[in-house]
Amino acid sequence: MLHFMRKHAKFFYVFFFLVIISFIFLYVGPIDKNQNPVVIQIGKDRVYLDEYWRAYDNLRNFYRDIYKDKFTPEMEEKLNLKEKTLQKLIEDRLLLKKAADMGIYVSDRELQEAIMSEPAFQRDGVFNRNIYLRTLQINRLTPAYYEAAKRNELVLKKIRTLIESSVDLTPIDTSLFKGNKQFLDMIKGSLLTDKKNRVLSSFVETLKKQYNVQIHSEYLS
Repeated sequence: MLHFMRKHAKFFYVFFFLVIISFIFLYVGPIDKNQNPVVIQIGKDRVYLDEYWRAYDNLRNFYRDIYKDKFTPEMEEKLNLKEKTLQKLIEDRLLLKKAADMGIYVSDRELQEAIMSEPAFQRDGVFNRNIYLRTLQINRLTPAYYEAAKRNELVLKKIRTLIESSVDLTPIDTSLFKGNKQFLDMIKGSLLTDKKNRVLSSFVETLKKQYNVQIHSEYLS
């Protein structure tokens, strides 16, 4: 699978970004409560039912494209994609709200540099505007939509980095492990990632209480 993803790196970049923007882009669609009820409410922010299902479908399609025929209904259920979608939507919205409260933002220059450095939009290592526009068109994205989503993605990256920067390993964390440098580096990397994930999860749980998250899961059955 890794070989396949490396071979089709440009495709997976674009496809995976479609999954990302399903979660981080603020909804601007219709607000008819009968046809499109609220699934998640965080303060004044709302995630509507059709937005949830778009995010779910994109996540499911992502796994289906990776596993192909091996992606069965049983695997889909085992992966618990419905819950993953719900929690990811909540996490990203909470972190975006906290970032705004903390004054964390992405400048126009930062956004431009991030877009121009994306391999999917380059030819011979140089940003090509025609490729950029054509790639967005193929994926039915407007530049305004993409750039707003990309800005949110970069804001999320900033606040996650800020939260995780306080995490480090202690001698106690690695005292039980013995082996060569390569083995110990692998263990340290795994332990550090695990600690960062736990700190981030704890931070998000605190935000849930701070911003009064309401979930209307009855619409997801």
